[in-house]
Amino acid sequence: MSKKGARKNASGGLTMADLAQLAGVSKITVSRALGDSPLVNPETRERIQALAREHGYKLNISARNLRLRRSHTVAVIVEMKPSTDRTMFDPYPLVLLGGISQELTAAGYSVLLTTRQGATAAAVQAADGLILLGQGVHQDAVRRFDKLRLPMVVWGAQSGSDAHVVVGSDNRLGGAVVARHFIALGRRRPVFIGNPSHPEIFERLNGFVDALAVHGIKPLLMRRDEFTLDSGMDAVRSLHARKVGFDAIFACNDLLAMGAIRATLDLGRSVPADVSIVGYDDMPLGASFLPPLSSVRQDWQEGGMLLARKVLALIEGEPASSECLPVSLIVRST
Repeated sequence: MSKKGARKNASGGLTMADLAQLAGVSKITVSRALGDSPLVNPETRERIQALAREHGYKLNISARNLRLRRSHTVAVIVEMKPSTDRTMFDPYPLVLLGGISQELTAAGYSVLLTTRQGATAAAVQAADGLILLGQGVHQDAVRRFDKLRLPMVVWGAQSGSDAHVVVGSDNRLGGAVVARHFIALGRRRPVFIGNPSHPEIFERLNGFVDALAVHGIKPLLMRRDEFTLDSGMDAVRSLHARKVGFDAIFACNDLLAMGAIRATLDLGRSVPADVSIVGYDDMPLGASFLPPLSSVRQDWQEGGMLLARKVLALIEGEPASSECLPVSLIVRST
């Protein structure tokens, strides 16, 4: 670049306009390329990122530093696939979203809600911060949205390798509480239904397994990718077809648990006399289900408020740390 074209920003480094001139593209193309947007072809994206590295334009700075002013918008991405059984009207994510919206609107921010399919939209990339609800299988969602280079807070399970602020419930404790409940009832052949590829479910399973191991009991894992009522029914029917004996079921969410109850009753067994069943989330539908479902309760409202407070802190350049919320077992009739 010539001296005439070499403009500096306040900190003495290159500006986005400089990078755009070097690459022979527009500033919006540079912004998209640095955020790994699929709207930019791979060859151009790699070329712009290489120029950024070469000239010290760091790829890990937040998107707010790539703009002259803030949008006062926080993007909220729900990492789930809504279905007729598992809707957006359930406590996850609806109550969580309520807590988020309450805090953000009070702080003068707008909420941009979308799913992972809409996360590449220009409005999302122009947000000042990002809240991701769900980590995805093997944290694939976290890795994907990290490429947007926005201040990001994640709802999920903490791990030692987290590079982001994570807010979530004590999933390991939740699993352990259910295990101790089954032990107290004299259950010896428990089953876990869910997909432990999701970090939260993995922690629930580990807590469950470890607490049972103290008593010499090893649960059977029924892996199910869909967290729906039909999937819960299918899991129990599969156990019956294989002639697997079981006297307790811990389902990783309430819909799976309700499906398990329905299938168990259809097969002529009693709940809870023959089989004890516990879900997770304590959704309102579970309390009115017949029989009323025992479930692990999470504080969705508080979780949503914490997510919002922490992303606002990151946007302001203030420190924020991960936080784990307590859980409790609500014992009803299953």
